[in-house]
Amino acid sequence: MAIADLALKDAVASSEGRKDVGTENTPRRRTDDGLGPSWHFWKRRRHVVALLAFFGFFGVYALRVNLSVAIVAMTSPRKETLKNGTTIFITDFDWDSKTQGLVLSSFFYGYIVTQVLGGWLAGRLGGNTVYGVGVAATAVFTLLTPVLTNTSVYLLVAVRVIEGLFEGVTYPCMHAVWSRWAPPLERSHLAGFAGSGSYVGTVIALPLSGLLASNFGWPSIFYVFGIVVMIWFFIWCKVVKSGPEEDPNISPEELKYIQDSMGNIPHKDVKHPWGKFLTSPAVWAIVVAHFSENWGFYTLLTQLPIFMKDVLHFKLEKSGLMSAVPYLVMAIVLQFSGRLADCLLVRRILTTTQVRKMFTCVAYLSQTIFMLLAAFLLTPAGAVTCISIAVGLGGFALAGFFVNHLDIAPQHAGVLMGLSNTVATLPGIISPLVTGFVVQNNSASEWQVVFYVASGVYLVGTVVYGLCASGEVQSWAVEDDEADNRAAQCYENSGMETDS
Repeated sequence: MAIADLALKDAVASSEGRKDVGTENTPRRRTDDGLGPSWHFWKRRRHVVALLAFFGFFGVYALRVNLSVAIVAMTSPRKETLKNGTTIFITDFDWDSKTQGLVLSSFFYGYIVTQVLGGWLAGRLGGNTVYGVGVAATAVFTLLTPVLTNTSVYLLVAVRVIEGLFEGVTYPCMHAVWSRWAPPLERSHLAGFAGSGSYVGTVIALPLSGLLASNFGWPSIFYVFGIVVMIWFFIWCKVVKSGPEEDPNISPEELKYIQDSMGNIPHKDVKHPWGKFLTSPAVWAIVVAHFSENWGFYTLLTQLPIFMKDVLHFKLEKSGLMSAVPYLVMAIVLQFSGRLADCLLVRRILTTTQVRKMFTCVAYLSQTIFMLLAAFLLTPAGAVTCISIAVGLGGFALAGFFVNHLDIAPQHAGVLMGLSNTVATLPGIISPLVTGFVVQNNSASEWQVVFYVASGVYLVGTVVYGLCASGEVQSWAVEDDEADNRAAQCYENSGMETDS
């Protein structure tokens, strides 16, 4: 029985090591990968993956938000001089507020459909592959947008729905990539840095879209961003692999560091316990928090240029520039919020649960307050300041709930992200429609209602996440993992089979 005993000990040790990763009180202590100073990012393939993912999300959001500025140019009167010298004002598209709300929300009708599918496909085909294809396909349809828009508004709605279908796979796929590339004590800052590309993309896309529309016409917005993203796609396909063990350029030291940090968890087809997902308070805490953050975020993302123009009376170019300020603040906050969260874990100052709850709830309470202030201070300086602080503080929340999927069930993280992002996409559909019905006369009092609603949603997210969130690997994830490990150990040990 000596061989059988040894195999059993190996199985138990492996299970304990795997249980140790991401648990509440015993995070892995090794944080030095032996590759020199941390700023030598080019020596670390996981940092190269994060950098390219950053530019991928940059492109994703540039393609998503460009219409928010373009629609202002498409529906605003512009001066035109006829051959006889007469000056007239014309608009390319005479869409009312309800039609504009439909156009802006149509993207999310497709986006909501492919979230869970994206996480599932990432586990089968590789997160890097599905992510790249999703972004590239969105770029292709963006390039077709001007031609289709000039044909029919319904074709514009249709192409935005299709773009949403392809872009819907992006976040679940990246969580699948991080489940293989990101050591537990680096999850917050690697995922946070990559995700900050979304906000940097927003920061650059909004003012640049305004400049392009003013100088070259609104179709140039779609052409420029579509071409840039296609260039990124070819680089991504060449460099990024689905896991570190598949990357021929990774150093042996980094490969060992990543595998040791993660407990050498084998990556194979995972059976997802769907029923336990839907009955887990920790999962629903993430879902509600994700919904709350996206309500405020999507409300501003799709409507802020219109609010700036109609209420604060900014011109088109300045509207795009000022609309980008809140996302610049968020991009800056994200650069250190993830590192702060990981630092608190590495030094054992707080547990994983405490870090996730503190970062999320403090951010949401602050956002509630500043969104209410924005509703009362409807002056250019006051509103822009309050909105910028409210959106920027969301960067702390992303170091909380946004990486929480990887804490509670790393092998199911892609699908869980798909599940939470499915629900969190509903604000993208509902919020522009609600705003379109509320804001009929572009008055300050109507916009106040929009901010009141966003504040209330943030407050609900604070309460639910504070009560139900967890940073521990859930029992349904640990049990499945340990059972698979014991089965594999027993099956592969010929000595045990002979002894039995």
